[in-house]
Amino acid sequence: MKFSPVAALGLALAPLTMPAVALAQTDTPAPAPAALFSIDTPIEALMADERAKGVVSKHLPGIDQHPAYDQFKALSLKTLAPFSQGLITDELLAKIEADLTAIK
Repeated sequence: MKFSPVAALGLALAPLTMPAVALAQTDTPAPAPAALFSIDTPIEALMADERAKGVVSKHLPGIDQHPAYDQFKALSLKTLAPFSQGLITDELLAKIEADLTAIK
């Protein structure tokens, strides 16, 4: 019997063409869900959610009233921190991150 390269390719691609049901029967656990919000989330997205807005406002009251808000709202808190003239410290970011990740 002769081995065909085309048959070998078909065997190699078989797992990729398996029905989703067959793939779903594996015992691999689903990955844990990611946190809804973090210090890497754009500020405008944080301010659009009441829970996240409460966290940010707790640590940075009035941030959404800042005169330059429209200029930095697309940035994350982590990205904004170096431009905050020391207002947003690493310690403050850690506190905000902890509170944001607690949101379910």
